[in-house]
Amino acid sequence: MRLLRVGATPEQLAWSLALGVVVGINPLIGSTTLAALALAGVFRLNVVASQVGNHVVYPLELLLFPVFLKLGSRVFGSQKVPMGGKKLLEAVRHHPWDTTRMLWMWEWHALVVWAVLAAVMMPLIAYSLRPVLRRMLAQAEVEVPSPS
Repeated sequence: MRLLRVGATPEQLAWSLALGVVVGINPLIGSTTLAALALAGVFRLNVVASQVGNHVVYPLELLLFPVFLKLGSRVFGSQKVPMGGKKLLEAVRHHPWDTTRMLWMWEWHALVVWAVLAAVMMPLIAYSLRPVLRRMLAQAEVEVPSPS
């Protein structure tokens, strides 16, 4: 909890968590940790909070991966992905790099769809988290005396 609060306002924590969440669901499997670290650094957000948000949504990343591929395919009018959900997830788990290379066209289409969604969702997540974080941090300050 202290790592989350070090020098961070509720607003910064909300944006940091929101960044972690939206980066955490991106359809480029295996990129989320480094992407969240880099973006948190660039935007001077709380790195720990961004990683918490990122790792909390990991199961969603796997569930949304085929969805983003299908949406990207529809938006760009490309062919269907050459394999279905279970086979696709199995390939990603066992051979992530080979699968990404094979699916690159669908991947970048999916990334465009994700980026549009992320641009909409990140502010919504951040603004909805702010009041909750304000209350949590205020309560934590009352309960935990500062070290002397």
